[in-house]
Amino acid sequence: MLKITSLLFTLIILSGCVLTKIVTVPMRATGAVISIIPVVGNGVDAVIDQTADTIDLIPI
Repeated sequence: MLKITSLLFTLIILSGCVLTKIVTVPMRATGAVISIIPVVGNGVDAVIDQTADTIDLIPI
């Protein structure tokens, strides 16, 4: 019974936008670190942010 309950809670937690957040939060953190690099950093950060926004829109 405990295994079924924990599996059910895991499925509920991983449904919806939580699944996309697992992917996009590390992307955004990497973009923030890359933005420190002079000249190209802000451009790369903008592209990563735009990609993360697109992934957040996926209805999983």
